[in-house]
Amino acid sequence: MKIICIGRNYSEHAKEMNAPVSEKPVFFMKPDTAILRNGYDFYFPDFTSNLHYECELIYRIDKVGKNIAEKFAHKYYTAVTLGIDFTARDLQEQCKEKGLPWEIAKSWEHSAPISTDFIDVSSLNTADISFELTKNGQVVQQGKSSEMIFNINQIIAYISTFMTLKKGDLIYTGTPAGVGPVAIGDVLEGFLEGKKMFTFHVK
Repeated sequence: MKIICIGRNYSEHAKEMNAPVSEKPVFFMKPDTAILRNGYDFYFPDFTSNLHYECELIYRIDKVGKNIAEKFAHKYYTAVTLGIDFTARDLQEQCKEKGLPWEIAKSWEHSAPISTDFIDVSSLNTADISFELTKNGQVVQQGKSSEMIFNINQIIAYISTFMTLKKGDLIYTGTPAGVGPVAIGDVLEGFLEGKKMFTFHVK
């Protein structure tokens, strides 16, 4: 199982990060050890002092595919959930300044918390799935799949030109505006179409 993350997929988030909007999907990888299932506490890593949350819709691949045409991409997933792409922002900035890859800022242990519940996409309007993240009870991020620059079918078609997608692979589809820091003691809760999907305590 591999974790594929899409960057800069919401224009307002790109603006808040002072980053250009790409003409093609930008993606990076996380190892399977980055996964942290709902129900477990998240422990603030000691190698960063500026940790940011990024709440995202996540699609699970259901069958093997390579060079998938966009018109057939919908056949390769049936479920969606919600999670967080944690970013060590200080490490990321250091990497950017030196023109280095971002793995140390993005791909560390438990940097990809995820809900244990998946929702069948047949029960949703996949073109307009709404979600939000709260921090200590206050809404900090809100997004809709309709606001993505590249939708999930475009993402699957693009990624599959470079690598084979396999059953169980997870695609984090990018985060809307509103990313921000977390601290020990914070409680992060994610909601998809009003349904609570996860609760993570930062310790």
